[in-house]
Amino acid sequence: MINHVNKLVLKVSILALLGTLTPVHATPTKDSKQKQLTSASKSTAGAAISDAQVKQILEQRIDLWQRGVGVVVGIIDARGSRFISHGKFDQASDVLVDPNSVFEIGSVTKVFTSLLLADMAQRGEVALTDPISNYLPSGIKLPMRDGKPIRLIDLANHTSGLPRLPSNLAPADPTNPYADYSLEQLLNFLSTYELPRNSGEKYEYSNLGVGILGQVLAMRAGSDFETLIKTRITETLGMKSTTVTLDKDLQSRMTVGHNESLKAVPNWDLPTLAGAGALRSDAKDMLKFVGAHLGLLKSSLKPAMNTMLAQFTPTENPNVTIGLGWHKLTARGASIIEHNGGTGGFRSFVGFNPASKVGVVVLSNTGNEGMDDIGRHILDVRFELIEQPKARTKNIKISIDPNTLESFVGQYELMPSFVLTVSREGDKLFVQATGQGRGEVHAKGARDFFSNDVDASVSFDPDVNGKAPSLVLHQAGRDMKAMRVEEKAATIAEPESKSETLVSADILDQYVGNYALAPNFILSLTRDGEKFYAQATNQPKFELFAKDAKNFYLKVVDAQIKIDTDASGHGISLTLFQGGAAMPAKRIN
Repeated sequence: MINHVNKLVLKVSILALLGTLTPVHATPTKDSKQKQLTSASKSTAGAAISDAQVKQILEQRIDLWQRGVGVVVGIIDARGSRFISHGKFDQASDVLVDPNSVFEIGSVTKVFTSLLLADMAQRGEVALTDPISNYLPSGIKLPMRDGKPIRLIDLANHTSGLPRLPSNLAPADPTNPYADYSLEQLLNFLSTYELPRNSGEKYEYSNLGVGILGQVLAMRAGSDFETLIKTRITETLGMKSTTVTLDKDLQSRMTVGHNESLKAVPNWDLPTLAGAGALRSDAKDMLKFVGAHLGLLKSSLKPAMNTMLAQFTPTENPNVTIGLGWHKLTARGASIIEHNGGTGGFRSFVGFNPASKVGVVVLSNTGNEGMDDIGRHILDVRFELIEQPKARTKNIKISIDPNTLESFVGQYELMPSFVLTVSREGDKLFVQATGQGRGEVHAKGARDFFSNDVDASVSFDPDVNGKAPSLVLHQAGRDMKAMRVEEKAATIAEPESKSETLVSADILDQYVGNYALAPNFILSLTRDGEKFYAQATNQPKFELFAKDAKNFYLKVVDAQIKIDTDASGHGISLTLFQGGAAMPAKRIN
């Protein structure tokens, strides 16, 4: 789930709400300018690297690069299981991590959820192609398109048409973002969501979808997700340290999670979407899980595990296909099966090489993306190690008068339901985006601030009545204006009446496509008969109304869209006008 991109304020794209819980699949590079620590990197295809070389890699990542706090690597093959560990249980202590240390495994939970599905299908309790409505209480309204329902298999392989996260996810505590998301909220979202395409048609990674799968399977079994995992999987495999709820022993072994700045962060709880990323485990247990998939450990679950790998379908990445839960990564003659996971303070990788019969687990108590390549490299050295991240150039910090800082405090709306909250503690200023953690920003000018954690900065506009009326977020090459919420509310007048005109379907079809407002934040334009729609990533679909052939507006919010075309009338870009900002977006397909 959760593969794994979440974190602080302004992470990668501040517009990507809680991007955590998602897989990142790195493709092996053709060339590497960095000297690898392992001579095996230059060896023959599939050559193994030694435990000593793995230890050197971990020392480099933690001690030299400062890309982690504690990491445990587990390797299983025909010789048995072995472990290589380095680093600490907690940045604030001297206790070392070991194979018994417990970590959040994030989206690796999704493989367990898919195994539940395969096992229940083997038992005849469900069929992979059953509509999910078969196992939910009657009267629940579910999204459907063209008469095609969402099926169990669609949830497992991310082809349901559901978004990565529900648009009504609004955590009270952004440091534990899923804790208060209820089943009622989930069902309310499903009852109003309109699918952008038919289920089963296209891969789109969805934490929401696999979270729903966990709920559906538990309801079918008359159980809860945690109990079902225990009775069907962990007890069968002898995995005594893999669970959602920690007993006293597991609590004593649970490591402390850290963000990219190596600061301690809270654990995550996912009561409603548990199937997407709620499990905790240790390296010993996870090697049992991988060993059973490889057939190195005998298990009654092996037929179900074989079902998971029986058929693979394409994803948006030409090097990646998906079976039932597992992803297959193939490039440069190498092929492995894998899944990774990430939460606010943890990162996990689990994979195996069917050809060499080797399995690998990498567990880290730091929520960055700097460990997946280690697991892949151990499985096959043709998957190269990443180069050392470039050191961030730190701006010179200057002091700002607290009264001036106070004028910046407030909420600034980048777009509906996505707000930047600026707060102050003494002479420190913080920014927090909806659904993300709070991060400190530092002054490089009287009204200009930067983050040491991500490549982003904010500039506050001159005060009006002692308060900054707006700010500009500078990130990923874009300048995005956000108005102060109370300022916007005070200045928005009644919507002017807008005359509507009818645009032909042939013209609208020229505009249909996906337009990138920011990395991982897409505005999709679609047509259904004479109606034209816009849908932003993780948000509902809204109808557009034409003022003329190239200018459209929404009635549900105060926003307009202008289409730019080439000589043939084909849409090549658009501009979204909202909240006093003009946001350009190039067409990507």
